[in-house]
Amino acid sequence: MATNLASSNPIGIITTIINNIDREGLVVTASNNQEQRLIILDTETTGFNPQEGDRIVEIGCVEMINRQLTGRSYHVYINPMKEMDQEVINVHGLTNEFLRDKPLFADIADDFIAFIKGAELVIHNAKFDIGFMDHEFSLLKRNLPKTEEICTITDTLKVSKDEFGSPKTLDFLAKHYRVDKLIDRTYHGALIDAQLLAFVYIEMTRRQEALNLTSSDSAEGSDANAIRRLSSHRQPLLIVKATQDELIAHQERLAIIADKGSTPLWPH
Repeated sequence: MATNLASSNPIGIITTIINNIDREGLVVTASNNQEQRLIILDTETTGFNPQEGDRIVEIGCVEMINRQLTGRSYHVYINPMKEMDQEVINVHGLTNEFLRDKPLFADIADDFIAFIKGAELVIHNAKFDIGFMDHEFSLLKRNLPKTEEICTITDTLKVSKDEFGSPKTLDFLAKHYRVDKLIDRTYHGALIDAQLLAFVYIEMTRRQEALNLTSSDSAEGSDANAIRRLSSHRQPLLIVKATQDELIAHQERLAIIADKGSTPLWPH
């Protein structure tokens, strides 16, 4: 079961993240750049309700700075000290045998808090994950702060409601933004889902980033409506002409539009 999880090998920088993970422990590397630091986070658990004894069995995080994936990740499997039902195992693929020799939450709590502290956490259905995290903190009887006291939290489930009119699942968002093929999600592992959510978040906030850039330009005193003259010494613009095949395809498309009774805006 664990071998199947390790087979995930998405493209680009996520490959680097996967290669830096030790399935028997965790990976944390130092970084001094805290500017606009985002931690995309997901957990896997033994069930749905920590108040009924359910525990966290996996935590997966990927780091972004200025909306760019850095290649840093935090990933750990945790012994929940309880047996899981097969129905739960079928979801995330983590067996009771696999988790039996993994560290307890008490063993990883300090490293985990150090990794997320001061960052903005991006979580899909944050109420679920934060509820489990805060419950795990409380079980340690160390007067540890709640997550919202050491991090800001962005819930992409709520963001999706604002965007689409109703809350959307991570699967829906991944397909909508066409990033669902970037990650192999045979199982819903925490690190795998955090990686996918990172891609979704980038696409989901792309429009807002463009608005921020526009606002930044305006704040610096530039007039968005002003005429900007180009230097006469600039290099000439490259003109890319359509190929013969493209011209034929264009004419065929125009014929289809005409057959449907419409008038093309660009007939030539």
